[in-house]
Amino acid sequence: MSQAPFARRELTVTGMDELGAYRVLRVSDPDGPEPQPGQFAMLAAGEHWGGGEDERPYLPRAFSIARRSGTESHFLLEDVGPGTRRLCELRPGDRLWALGPLGQGFSLGGRDSDRRRRAILVGGGVGIAPLAILQDTLLRAGGGPGAGADRVTVLLGFRDGPRTHGAALLREARVASDDGSAGHHGLVTDLLQEELRDDSHAVVYACGPAGMLEGVRALCASAGIPAQLALEAGMACGFGACFGCVVPRRGGGYLRVCVDGPVVDAAMLEHVEEHAGGAGGIE
Repeated sequence: MSQAPFARRELTVTGMDELGAYRVLRVSDPDGPEPQPGQFAMLAAGEHWGGGEDERPYLPRAFSIARRSGTESHFLLEDVGPGTRRLCELRPGDRLWALGPLGQGFSLGGRDSDRRRRAILVGGGVGIAPLAILQDTLLRAGGGPGAGADRVTVLLGFRDGPRTHGAALLREARVASDDGSAGHHGLVTDLLQEELRDDSHAVVYACGPAGMLEGVRALCASAGIPAQLALEAGMACGFGACFGCVVPRRGGGYLRVCVDGPVVDAAMLEHVEEHAGGAGGIE
């Protein structure tokens, strides 16, 4: 698993692409470690990173690494608060502080039985971010666990029309929308249930809001299908020191999302806590 040097890096913004309600932040990161799908970075703008008259600094924000293209790292943003708004304002040439890659990503080796299964990627909202780099990795490896490229199925769910444009981040995705503006009118877990009914010999990789992840966990648990869930929780440090991102684990005790996750085996959880939905980042 790639781990970042224990120091943040000052990077240069190379682009900010519009994707409906989302933005794709591209930064030059030639010296950064190669990330594993599902890992994240702690980001902070190089300037004007704070609020109030004295610009009291914000905490860095945790974002899944959405793609690695040459020496560029890509992050999927949505303006949902002061921190994400400032990051969405960045333009080419601006500076950005980054610490990453951090955490545990998706395990693609897994058990021998998992490697022979079809890969189903399930994402919701801005939580589709880590599935893009995961799809890239699976396709480079020949399509997934022991299979061809036709054995990677992508299911994405969004709230409304402007957000469905995010599906362009991945290839050949089936889309569900809450308002019926694109694809299936309903939940992405409806599509997952349909896929598993047609072919249950699968392994599921998921990231999205807590309700979606709990639906995925429950569906896979009842069908005996292995699943890995990318969680998110409020993080102050990103490397396990503050214990601010803990979630309860099955059988007692807690997991620190930043170091024991963000990707965890669904079997480790009794249920997905409401605050532990996976996404591209927090406010």
